[in-house]
Amino acid sequence: MTKKTLSKHLAGIEKQFAQDNPALREAVKVLQELDQIEYDLGLIDDEDTTATKTTWWPIISIIGGSTQAASRFIQEYIDIHQARMGAQTTRHKFAVMQYCTPNNDVILPGTALDADHRLPFHSISKEIDRVSPGSSQQINAFIELKTISNDRLKDKLFIQLPHLTENTVPKPVFNLLAKHTIDISDLVLVFADSFNAEPEAIEEIIRAIVEQQDSNKFVFIIDQPPSNKLDVSPWQRKLDDLGIKTTDFIGLSSQISLFDPVNAPSISILNQRINKIGLYRNYRIMNTLEKNIRDITEVFIPEIVEATVLWKERSTFSSLLILGFIATLMLFAEIQIGFFAMLFDPIIGPLFLVALTGFMIPVHIGISKLQAKLIIGRLNDRQKALNIMENLSGVFEKSLTSMRMLLPSTTPVGWNKEMKARLNKLTVLSRELVLSMNDRVQVYGDESPSPATISVNAFIPSETPAAVSPPTPVPAISPTPTPTPTPTPTSTSTPAPEPAPAPAATVTPTTSRSRLFPIRPTENNTDNTPR
Repeated sequence: MTKKTLSKHLAGIEKQFAQDNPALREAVKVLQELDQIEYDLGLIDDEDTTATKTTWWPIISIIGGSTQAASRFIQEYIDIHQARMGAQTTRHKFAVMQYCTPNNDVILPGTALDADHRLPFHSISKEIDRVSPGSSQQINAFIELKTISNDRLKDKLFIQLPHLTENTVPKPVFNLLAKHTIDISDLVLVFADSFNAEPEAIEEIIRAIVEQQDSNKFVFIIDQPPSNKLDVSPWQRKLDDLGIKTTDFIGLSSQISLFDPVNAPSISILNQRINKIGLYRNYRIMNTLEKNIRDITEVFIPEIVEATVLWKERSTFSSLLILGFIATLMLFAEIQIGFFAMLFDPIIGPLFLVALTGFMIPVHIGISKLQAKLIIGRLNDRQKALNIMENLSGVFEKSLTSMRMLLPSTTPVGWNKEMKARLNKLTVLSRELVLSMNDRVQVYGDESPSPATISVNAFIPSETPAAVSPPTPVPAISPTPTPTPTPTPTSTSTPAPEPAPAPAATVTPTTSRSRLFPIRPTENNTDNTPR
């Protein structure tokens, strides 16, 4: 087995995202072993890595409709009007917003996103050409990258979708990019005015939301006058009619400052959700990791086996046609000269069989090679249709040896009990990583973690305050004066009864458990926002 070198892409991901994150650091180790397995099977090359199948950034996407609510939110929350470049929010294309150091604000074209494996739209041009041939030449008209100097962008990315009423992206490309954005996002802020757009403009977004139905991922923001209380009933009914069952509403007023006291309760709730996307990102990557492992046994190998069976059937059928033609000639020879009687000759018969076998073996191998070219083209088409990076034809080509062409085996080269055991081990490891993350947030109890347990703050972006350790309980102090000690009794005297202990003042220690989902404030609920 040839040892695969560490991909520079995976090394870069490990350096940027996993150094201070125990969960991602362990995930990188599992990914290295998964890359080795796919490399041994022939699915990927030495420099490829399955880590590029998803973005490792925590991502927040924003969907806005016909009003200025989404644009004003982005401008004020990210303080984009202070940036030297990109002072206006983009309304007609997908915009990725990333943190940069001061005075380095710039707008980069879509090709910068397409070429960078660390960013959300890596190699998206291939998918664009798949749904709209030739459209990848206009990729700069569809997506862009903005670097903005604002601390709220640290350790995360924002993606703003085009305003649905001003969208100029072709519909097939828009549907592809919108679904891709929602799939890779850890938090999606959907402004309610989006649902006032034309049905064909928002149908793909509605379909993506309905498919996931994740209340932890989608937050619906209603733009309301500052003097009105939030009434979510009409929106609940409207979204229910669209098939959206899990809804979490927040009321914000775009008529006043985003950080006005009227918006403060909603902004507080929103910040709580944003501060936890690092944790959600970890679970998303673990889910992708486990899916990549399953895909080998559920997608790649079945596709290759199916192609191999078809190849064997075609090659065998072609060889049988040639044998049938030879048999026909033998029948004519029997009619003319009694050929079959010659086959019973102890010398001529075996020589004929040896000659026939020596003729058919190279003929069958030649036919198999011709049929293999057709199968390779078919597998390449399937690879494009499945939109996968794995080279299915590379695994199939390992079967193009003379011995495997003659034998009826349809099992891909390298797919054996040892390989299956390695995959099962990776599946167990990936699930143990999820259990480890659950332990770090103490899903299974309030008891204090052991010193070796890593705090949940390792999974939350740096701006989230660390959990405060519980204070040491103060010993109870008796409120009554200490009784005067009695003289030591002699062996013949009865011991004096001990005074009853005074009731101790109860001190309840603060639990050390960090809540995964903080309790939302309920006091002064003037905005009537559902909690």
